Amino acid sequence: MTRTAFVFPGQGSQKVGMGVAWAERFAEARAAFAEASAAIGLDLLKLCREGPDEALQLTENTQPALLATSSAIARVLAARGVAADAAAGHSLGEYSAHVAAGTLTLTDAARLVRERGRLMQAAVPVGVGAMAAVLGLAPEAVAAVAAEAAGGQVCAVANYNSPEQTVIAGHREAVERAMALARDRGAKRAIPLPVSAPFHCALMRPAREGLAPALAATAFAHPRLPVVVNIDAVPVTDGAAAREALVRQIDGPVRWVESVRRLVEGEGIARFVEVGPGSVLGGLIKRIAPGVETLSLAEPERLEALLG
Repeated sequence: MTRTAFVFPGQGSQKVGMGVAWAERFAEARAAFAEASAAIGLDLLKLCREGPDEALQLTENTQPALLATSSAIARVLAARGVAADAAAGHSLGEYSAHVAAGTLTLTDAARLVRERGRLMQAAVPVGVGAMAAVLGLAPEAVAAVAAEAAGGQVCAVANYNSPEQTVIAGHREAVERAMALARDRGAKRAIPLPVSAPFHCALMRPAREGLAPALAATAFAHPRLPVVVNIDAVPVTDGAAAREALVRQIDGPVRWVESVRRLVEGEGIARFVEVGPGSVLGGLIKRIAPGVETLSLAEPERLEALLG
């Protein structure tokens, strides 16, 4: 049997229409949307179906909407006996991974990510922070550029996405200095990202401090399968460790390259199934581990390829 990992996307993969075809076709998906919606008092299926895009892009809406979509697809898989040997999620997607692994209930996860989104947006005034993707420069070189450009402000690696793509975050002026320096050092491109806050850097410390009590008050079971966490790129099989990793994740970098390599080398994963909208993670995984199989389940038509 091919060892399989479910991977769950984070912010940036959202779009109006996501999850709707799953909900229209499968009762399990409709039930997942209903449960997540009831938890936060917001009709997430309606938001995904109708938008408008401005409402879906609000971080406190984006996060539960993505969680609901991924969880809806995961429930369809579970009902058909499709299981994973391990899981991981990119940033927000780590919550979806824990719902699939049984660490968190969907109700609790929806409440947590709604608050997570609110706190992350409130942590930094709009316009003060920024994020940028640096392409074609080694990750360690990007980290050095960020540190050099900080100049007393915050500027650091936020996402190690692939060997060729590293995202930085921090104060807007520092990120702009780092982009220019990265180009001088040989980066192919340095692109500002259209985000509402500088995620996964020290500017998110207020969000971390705000969410920690909510995480502490939430029940975490032991995951039914190993979940490789962003902050350490190691699998957790203990509920307390899963909770602690989610606390540290808020203002720490997403170690996606190391996470994928750990799944391949440590867990023997040969197939990655992207459970959620889009195919961003599949593209990154192919660059990190070119020999593995990837499958995106953004639409239910792709289910036959998995079941077949």
